[in-house]
Amino acid sequence: MNAEILAVGTELLMGQIVNSNAQYISRRLQDIGVNVYYHSVVGDNAARLKECLKIALQRSDLVIMTGGLGPTQDDLTKETVAEVVGRKLTLHAETLQYITSMFQRAGWTMTDNNRKQAYIPEGAIVMKNNHGTAPGCIIEAGDKILIMLPGPPSEMKPMFEQNVIPYLEEKSPYKIVSTYLNIFGIGESAVENMLLDLIEKQKDTTIATYANEGQVTVRLTTKGSKDNSQDLNAEMEKEIRKRLGDRIYSTGSASLAEVAVKHLLEAKMTVSVVESFTGGLLANALCQIPGSTKVFKQGLITFTNGLPDREGAVQAARDIMNNSGSDLGLSILGEPILGEPVSGDTAFGETGPRVADSSGDKRNKCAYIALVSRNRQKELQCLEIKPVGDERRRKIYCVLQALDLIRINL
Repeated sequence: MNAEILAVGTELLMGQIVNSNAQYISRRLQDIGVNVYYHSVVGDNAARLKECLKIALQRSDLVIMTGGLGPTQDDLTKETVAEVVGRKLTLHAETLQYITSMFQRAGWTMTDNNRKQAYIPEGAIVMKNNHGTAPGCIIEAGDKILIMLPGPPSEMKPMFEQNVIPYLEEKSPYKIVSTYLNIFGIGESAVENMLLDLIEKQKDTTIATYANEGQVTVRLTTKGSKDNSQDLNAEMEKEIRKRLGDRIYSTGSASLAEVAVKHLLEAKMTVSVVESFTGGLLANALCQIPGSTKVFKQGLITFTNGLPDREGAVQAARDIMNNSGSDLGLSILGEPILGEPVSGDTAFGETGPRVADSSGDKRNKCAYIALVSRNRQKELQCLEIKPVGDERRRKIYCVLQALDLIRINL
């Protein structure tokens, strides 16, 4: 089954809203063996929407639409779909009752245009919206399937998971199994080079690499029968783990911060951090993770006098550890960097950048990341790194390096 995702909304074209729905739907369709070949976006215009819909139906078996199901005049999705597939819009009594009760419970006045959301194309499968007023619907038109979902992700995702996924799973005899191996400390080009022979010979299991915010993900994908309960990617994953070793920090969607907190919890250890260059980003990354209150003891944002060095970073880590009474002390000290990089690899940490400051001076700027422990059997570690990219990217890379120090040591 080949699918197309058609997002409706002028606000998407104007850049006011990011089309995160398409990314989410594509990822989930892949899990159940549905190929996504096209993404389209069209504004709230009946003629253009009709044209896009006709094109989508010509080239795809499945068209999933998001947006345009609201009560206002510019919400045109159901009306346009009904016209294209030759169905009348009829009042769905159950949906009208549900919308009415929602307004009553909230104490709001229901206007006439809200009734519009209760009109559904004839013969459609109605999907209840438990998080809003706009219902979704599924239309089977010959050998084509049209699915309409609300635009807000908070409404779209639950409806998609509870209704669309089970519906499509029944239609497909296949499943696609994807395994995601998350890597830090090696650039994408180096990862690809280490796996090049596997990539060139790939057959049943496909291998793809992606770089994102200083990290690399290797995706393994295999298509198989739904009746096959085996891990279809296990053999290839085992071979890749042999080659990449502990540079693989997680499988699936677990972030480096989640892995670091997990290790701290398992070791029953606490950490305190002091930051200058990253301005609290490390503390924030740790605080976002459930369970971090048990392991994150204290965070301090400071500024260094003069240029930072190894000794200063180690002392700062030791001071925050002693002052807070934590098991570990972690510091990120770095000179503020002005200007944009003049040259250097776009992958974090692969090459040092030349940075032009306001005086035209070109030089490498360093950050120091130190980890100390009360357990004197553990060796003190301090890294001198030269991250590349703009200021935001450099800071994120330093945070990732610090989190990886926790992971490696624990």
